[in-house]
Amino acid sequence: QVQLVESGGGLVQPGGSLRLSCAASGMRFSINAMGWYRQAPGKQRELVATITIGGSTTYVDSAKGRFIISRDNAKNTVYLEMNSLKPEDTAVYYCNVVDGRYFTYWGQGTQVTVSS
Repeated sequence: QVQLVESGGGLVQPGGSLRLSCAASGMRFSINAMGWYRQAPGKQRELVATITIGGSTTYVDSAKGRFIISRDNAKNTVYLEMNSLKPEDTAVYYCNVVDGRYFTYWGQGTQVTVSS
């Protein structure tokens, strides 16, 4: 059974930093891409960043220059380093994994709150 375990969320002041981690286990097929989405109260879930097995990355415009996505293929783990955090970054952040069959898996979500 595939499990995605997220960690690293929490409360941080504006301008601060957080690092999210997501470890995938139970994968029967190779991982194609990994990424992070977020959902703020009353809003739709949106893509934050993705990274392919080859290391190609994409970011939502609001994250460019502030967030960095990376992965450790040997550990099936994806990271999201978030810097210069703003109150509008407050959301539940979800890990996303797409395997070689293009099946999609989701983590349980981790809360990120940016507030003074």
